[in-house]
Amino acid sequence: MKCLIVAAGQGARLREKGELKPLIPIKGIPLIERVMSRVLEAGIDEFVVVSGYRGEELRRALDAFAEREKVRVTHVVNDEWNRANGVSVHKAKAVLGEPFVLTMCDHLVDPEIFRRLTAAPLESDTVTLAVDFNIGNPLHDPEDVTRVKCTNGRIEHIGKVIRDFNAFDTGVFLCTPVMFAALEESQASGDDSISGAMNVLARWQKARVFDIGDRLWIDVDDPVAFGKAESLLHAGRV
Repeated sequence: MKCLIVAAGQGARLREKGELKPLIPIKGIPLIERVMSRVLEAGIDEFVVVSGYRGEELRRALDAFAEREKVRVTHVVNDEWNRANGVSVHKAKAVLGEPFVLTMCDHLVDPEIFRRLTAAPLESDTVTLAVDFNIGNPLHDPEDVTRVKCTNGRIEHIGKVIRDFNAFDTGVFLCTPVMFAALEESQASGDDSISGAMNVLARWQKARVFDIGDRLWIDVDDPVAFGKAESLLHAGRV
């Protein structure tokens, strides 16, 4: 199984820590390498990485990482990196014809989440999102995190501003190629985001959820979250 990592955006909110977000060191190791190492711990060693902003620099760094760690990295270029993240996922359609894991370049996730998600039964033509039902966890900014309304293992609605929700989106997905059809449907209606595609899948009754239980994750999206992530890493919790 391959892991698709979205790493095309500018990451302006973390600019004080470095010019290129995926390569910002956190406890001495570039953020995207931290992400990839957790995927590797889960037994996945083939990556597809979508780059955009300062893409040549990122691709050089990833090629060095791939050679050092003896893993395969396929590059996909998103020259529309200023659009929403669903565009980056859709750019990888040609190289992902089978089920794959999708994650973000700035989400540090307990490797056990990847292990359990990929071991769970996968229905054909569905996408499963790993969700966190602990919505009171102070690790996460409730005004910034993507919210999810789940019922009986299915997604009803997802978005940053929805009021009726019972879980958070961890940014980790187990996808089948139906994700690309949903992205196309969502983009046709004017929504370029991954969440837009998940809402399409919810309408199609093809959006599932996977409960991460007490496992931890954090979106390293701003200096406050960066500090929390450093503390978690120091304690060996992610």
